[in-house]
Amino acid sequence: MPPRFLTLPDVAEQLNISAAQAYALVRSGDLPAIKVGGRGQWRVETSELETYIQRLYAQTREFVDSHPFGSTDGDETDRDDAVDADELSPGTSSRAPAAP
Repeated sequence: MPPRFLTLPDVAEQLNISAAQAYALVRSGDLPAIKVGGRGQWRVETSELETYIQRLYAQTREFVDSHPFGSTDGDETDRDDAVDADELSPGTSSRAPAAP
């Protein structure tokens, strides 16, 4: 039976991000967690991690649906949204937001 709770390094490994990024997700409230023990170590319930992942999938689907690849609405060579997926972690961006 898999463990009910994960440490932040376990969460980081699952999401392929750094432990610091996992900590930031917890501290920002994006990923619900609890503090346990006398030293207040963070633990993330496995079901909360799965819920978080599903929420990111939904957000990604929404983004993809509203920004079709190869759309002819704009410049066909527009590469503003093109990013190597391996370079990004959830909640990060490789560039500043585009001007309106």
